[in-house]
Amino acid sequence: MSRDPVVIVGSGLAGYAVVRELRKLDDEIAITLISADFAGFYSKPMLSNALSTGKTPATFLSMDAVKMAEQHKITILPHTRVVAIESASNELQLENGEELHYDQLVLALGADPIRLPLEGDGASDILSINDVEDYRCFREALEGKKQISILGAGLIGCEFANDLVAAGYEVHVIDISAEPLGRLLPPAGGIYMRERLEAIGVNFHLDVVTECVERGGNQLKLVLANGETIKSDIVLSAVGLAPRTKLAAAAGIQINRGIVVNQLLQTQCVNIYALGDCAEVEGKVLPFVMPISHAGRALAATLAGNSTPVHYPAMPVVVKTPACPAVVSPPDFAKKGDWQVEVDQDGVKALFQDAEGGLLGFALLGAAAKEKAALTSQLPPILD
Repeated sequence: MSRDPVVIVGSGLAGYAVVRELRKLDDEIAITLISADFAGFYSKPMLSNALSTGKTPATFLSMDAVKMAEQHKITILPHTRVVAIESASNELQLENGEELHYDQLVLALGADPIRLPLEGDGASDILSINDVEDYRCFREALEGKKQISILGAGLIGCEFANDLVAAGYEVHVIDISAEPLGRLLPPAGGIYMRERLEAIGVNFHLDVVTECVERGGNQLKLVLANGETIKSDIVLSAVGLAPRTKLAAAAGIQINRGIVVNQLLQTQCVNIYALGDCAEVEGKVLPFVMPISHAGRALAATLAGNSTPVHYPAMPVVVKTPACPAVVSPPDFAKKGDWQVEVDQDGVKALFQDAEGGLLGFALLGAAAKEKAALTSQLPPILD
């Protein structure tokens, strides 16, 4: 009697990472991948610097669903939504009314852009970029436009700001933090990043709240809490992502910040797993490429019959801001430590160290970024 397939819900980096790694281990196991969109494969992290790298929506796709299905010998259901998980019967309810049985279920659902609760008749015109279709809409909106405002001076906001200014657009970035990348960098690092991006033309409005967005002719007007107004052709929101958890929560699967899983990436349901942006692994939500790669490899081994806990080594994040090269290994601030910061005209070297001088994290900007490899080797693993 043949087994039901391993079913993967989600066709982003996480979903396809499991497919690739599982096929390396088992050439015969049945795999079905379900995607709410067209299910093609592309690199989502490259969306934030697509202008400078010459990528267009038409050239972003690495491989379409038909070719992915052929290459990996899997069944792909594009433009298909799962509306319910029946864990007692190992069954998925699809939006079209069909039922699909699984042997093991992998949730690689991703995350949704956070939308600020802004007032004003222009709030609904704010764009966000979370996939290649969003990026296509953004590129179409850019035609003939000049002034762009970005809500959020975090990693993605700064990457888009650098990319847009380099392409000739006037860019304003608004954030409630005192400096860019406020959650990743010590103040001196944020100041250095701001100054380098300002030098190429980025306009920052920091330590201030955006209160409303109003329509005015062909433009949008942002009204800030300090009374300042900014007129823009396009407003782009980059304030963060929220893990997609509703489907799992409705099935009674434990949710915290993300779908709660152990080091086997297993929910409390023994044959339901989660990874990627939607998952919270032993209390950690890590929406970056390297953690997804490690998780995909470990989960594939588990699905193939060799229970393998995921281990996260130190995985620094490279910030794609050519005007200010930056590499960050965010420390676990639950561990006691302090920033030790060296600043000169060429860069910032910030080390987060414990009382004994042990390295717990770092932020390297400018010329200091070349020390990435040497310092990474000194860091403890994120999850051992």
